[in-house]
Amino acid sequence: MKLILSYLKYRAKIMITCLAVLVVFATTDVLFDIPRIAILYPLILTLSIGLIVCIFDFIFFVKRHKLLTEIRDELPAPKNLIEEDYQQIIRLMGEEAKNAEQNASAKYTDMVEYYTVWAHQIKTPIAAMRLNLQSEDTETARKLMGDLGRIEAYVEMVLTFLRLDSDNTDYVIKEYDLDEIIRPAVRKFSREFILKKLKLEYEQVGFRTITDSKWLSFIIEQVISNAVKYTSEGSVRIYMNEPGILCIEDTGIGISAEDLPRIFENGYTGFNGREDKRASGIGLYLCKRISDNLGHKIYAESKVGEGTRIFLDLRAKKLNVE
Repeated sequence: MKLILSYLKYRAKIMITCLAVLVVFATTDVLFDIPRIAILYPLILTLSIGLIVCIFDFIFFVKRHKLLTEIRDELPAPKNLIEEDYQQIIRLMGEEAKNAEQNASAKYTDMVEYYTVWAHQIKTPIAAMRLNLQSEDTETARKLMGDLGRIEAYVEMVLTFLRLDSDNTDYVIKEYDLDEIIRPAVRKFSREFILKKLKLEYEQVGFRTITDSKWLSFIIEQVISNAVKYTSEGSVRIYMNEPGILCIEDTGIGISAEDLPRIFENGYTGFNGREDKRASGIGLYLCKRISDNLGHKIYAESKVGEGTRIFLDLRAKKLNVE
């Protein structure tokens, strides 16, 4: 029915012309004293020829429609001058879109290269400051070491954000021992645990998963970082909720019910982020994007004032081991 209506609309001028012809025949029959057979015979003959032409034209219309919907690489040969003009316009638009895509890709590559160089350059003074502070064992030095760790995390977050959509993202998918990924991530935040006097509850999970260790490490580090950041007292617990589902639980300020469905959106900070001006709303968004790329799932449960639980489902089924 849709094709028939589209065809009638496509041939609207011809249909109107046919109706005009019928009106002419009817008017002739009324105004002139002509035998009815002299009117009906040419009318029936004209309608029959018109109907046959319309049927063949409709069949051609349907075939042309199917051909255009199935085409992928090259347009079919034009049947008339108008089709040739349309195809020329399409080619010009395609070339403009291709050039725009190439220019955007080149600019994106330049931006990634610039920030990559910038990140490596800024790590040099950070490393120098860290060496200077390691010789001091004061409360100020320990706080500064924590600040340096956060600066490094922010630099790594910038690089991760830029690399997500890169064609050269270095995923190395194979089977890993999850504990070997968790332990370095926990060790990275040992100073923060000590400074805030938070208890860490972690026992070996004894689970092997198919993933990329570097990108999964980023997810776990980001979740631990948030847990430490928004927990002023109590503990952070890392455990296997059920086989294949890692849980990182804290006793922090929690997330409100209205904010919880949106915490993985880009730039969304919610009430906690508005209270903490340093929040960017990018960390959990990156975790969600990376989890999707790795074939994992990440989701959260939380209550205000009681804490938050972040679940990471590592039961990958669609990844190929390299």
